[in-house]
Parts: sequence; C-alpha cells; structure tokens
Amino acid sequence: MREVAASGRWLGAQVGLLLVLHTWGQTLQHHPHVHGIVSGGGLSCDAHGRVEDAPRWRSCRPGFFLPVRVLGRVFRGKYLALLEQAFEQGKLLGPDRRPRWPSAGAFAAWRKRLQQKEWVVYAKPPFGGPAQVLKYLAGYTHRVALSNHRLLKLEEGRVTFTYKDYAADQRQRTLTLPAEEFLRRFLQHVLPRGFVKIRHYGLLANRHRQQRLEVCRRLLLVQSVRGMLGNAVGAAGGEVEAARPGCCQRCGSRRLLYQELPREAKAAVRVEASDSS
Repeated sequence: MREVAASGRWLGAQVGLLLVLHTWGQTLQHHPHVHGIVSGGGLSCDAHGRVEDAPRWRSCRPGFFLPVRVLGRVFRGKYLALLEQAFEQGKLLGPDRRPRWPSAGAFAAWRKRLQQKEWVVYAKPPFGGPAQVLKYLAGYTHRVALSNHRLLKLEEGRVTFTYKDYAADQRQRTLTLPAEEFLRRFLQHVLPRGFVKIRHYGLLANRHRQQRLEVCRRLLLVQSVRGMLGNAVGAAGGEVEAARPGCCQRCGSRRLLYQELPREAKAAVRVEASDSS
C-alpha cells in the first residue's frame, strides 16, 4: 500500500497505516492476517515515499482509495519474491520438517502457477465512520485466541467449545477436540517474546509521527477553512476580498489609517481635531 500510494500515477502521497496482527480463526486453526486502518490521503512525496520539504495534503478520490488490481499484483510479486528467498535459505518445510519441494525446478514450477493467478485485494470504506472502525480494531489489540465464555466442557480428555460457522450464515456450532490437539491449536497463537503485535507505518511510524501529524492537521485545517469560505462565497455569489493590513506600514501602529476610514469617520476626526485646537 505504501509503494502504490507513493506512486504519482495513483496518489503521490505517504499514507499512514495502523495494523494489528490476528493469527486465529474460529476453530483455532492457524490463520495469520492483519486488521488495519489506512488514512484516506497523505503528505505529498516522491516515488520512494520520501515526504517533500514543503508537502501538500493529497486526498484520494471519494469512494476510491487505490486500484485493487494494482495492489493485488504488487502484493503477489513481493510475496512470491519472499517465498523464493525462504526456499533458497531452506526455510520452506513440510509438516514433517523436511523440504516440501524435492528440487529447485519443482519449486519454480509451483511458483509459476501462482504467478499466473490474479491475487484478489478488497478495499472498502468504513461503513459507520472512523470511530466505529477504531472501536472494532480495539477488540483485537489484547484479545486471546479463545475467550472463557466459549469453553463449554472438559470431559474424558476432550475439550468442547463454541464457534461461528461463517460458511453457514455465522451459525453457532460446537467443536470437540482431544485435549492435546486443543492445546496444540491454542499455543500456535502465543506470540514470541518481544514480538510487536501492533505496528505503525508511513505517517504513523513512531520516528516522525508527532511532527507529521501536526503538518497533516495544519494542512487539513487549511483545506477545511478554504472549503467553508468557498461554499459561503458561492452561496452569496461574490468573491473573497483580500484582508487589509491591520497596522500602519510606516510606523507599525495598530491604529486604523486615516485613508482607510469611512467618509463619516473622516469628518468626525476633522471636527475633533478642530475642537482640540
């Protein structure tokens, strides 16, 4: 997302991402994925994602963030490149801890089949607004793989718990597993010590977050005020008149200049001056 957003062809901006890791499904199977929030715009940058010295705020089009087909192809390329790197390092192993592909040719053929498929990316705006999305995401920040209320019983070395069957209209069902299998599935989701579960990228990266967000707020405020002024002027059918200087350009005094006073005020000033003399 950062690479595609930085491209001047699509957005030309550095966006902000907040991602929370989620590793389990309803039946405790290993299902690693992330839940995230991405800003709908960002600070103008170059093709490498470096923010300009005097950045502008660039918003995505209404109802459109980034082209999903481009996102899918970029994700496919990066993922397959990492798979190839892992294969060369001997890290791609089967359940028996042995290499899954007998030769480099077999792996290359398998990789080629994946390269020929279209990888699907689905991006959507929040239905209920940013507050609802943040509330939803907060539920995953410190949640464990299985809450206590889903555990039903432990009998004769077998554990029974409830789960939602998303393939059957989210119906509530029960699953019974041997205790060893239950523990194996549950322990898959215990993260290694020191692993960072919540990560921030782009505008939200820790290194420059405070400064970048201050710039974003200032630019967004300018856009909001400009938009309100434009709407007000459009409704009145006129143009915005430039503000006059609030002080004398010669002495710096904040008193109104005589030349800028209305005709009646000038007459009053002349009368007051003659009386005082």
